[in-house]
Amino acid sequence: MKKRFCYNPITITETSMKKNSFSRNIVFVALFAAISAVSGFLAVPVPGTPVPIVLQNMMVVLSGMLLGPLLGTASTFLFVVAGLLGLPILSGGTGGFAKLMSPTGGFIVGYVISSLVAGLVMGRPVYGKKVSLIKTIGAAFLGFAVMYIPGVLHFMNIIEANLKETLMLCVIPYLPGDLLKLILCVLLSMTLRSSVASFVFGDDAEDD
Repeated sequence: MKKRFCYNPITITETSMKKNSFSRNIVFVALFAAISAVSGFLAVPVPGTPVPIVLQNMMVVLSGMLLGPLLGTASTFLFVVAGLLGLPILSGGTGGFAKLMSPTGGFIVGYVISSLVAGLVMGRPVYGKKVSLIKTIGAAFLGFAVMYIPGVLHFMNIIEANLKETLMLCVIPYLPGDLLKLILCVLLSMTLRSSVASFVFGDDAEDD
C-alpha cells in the first residue's frame, strides 16, 4: 500500500519564512560587521597617549542596541576576529593578533563585551514595540562603560602605570566624545530599532 504525500502549504510557508529569516540574520550580522570595520579607518591620534579617538566604539554599542544580544554580539565578534586575523580594519587601518598586545588591546576585547551588554539591556528588537528612553540611555551607558574595564586593566599592565595615570591617558580625554557618541546611539536606536526588527526578524517577532 503506497503512502500518500500530504501537501501542507502552511508547513512549507513556515519553513520558507524561517529560511528567509536566517538569511536576513546573516546579512545584517555581516552588514554591521562591515560598518564597524569601515569606521576603524577614522582614527584621530591624541597627543601624549597611544589611544586614538575612534568611531568603532560607538558602532559596537549600536550593534548591540539595534540587533539585540545575539546578532549584535555576533556582528562585533565577526569584525574583531577578522581584524585579529590580519585584515586592516581595526583602529587606524591596522590588524593582526599583535594588536591584542598593544596598549589598546583590552579595548578590542571590550568591544565584544560592550555589544553583549548593550544588547542584553535592550533585548531583541520587536516590530512596533518601543523601548523606554531610560532603558535606552542605560543600555548605551553600560555599553560604553564595560568597554573601559578590560581596556583600562590591559593598558595599566602594558605601560606599567598606576590607575590615576591610566585614567588620565585613556579615559578622561575621551569622555566628552563618548558622551556625544552615547547620545547618537540613543537617537539612532530609538529611530531605527522598529525598522531593523521588521527587516531582520519579521513583523511577528517576539521578544526573547
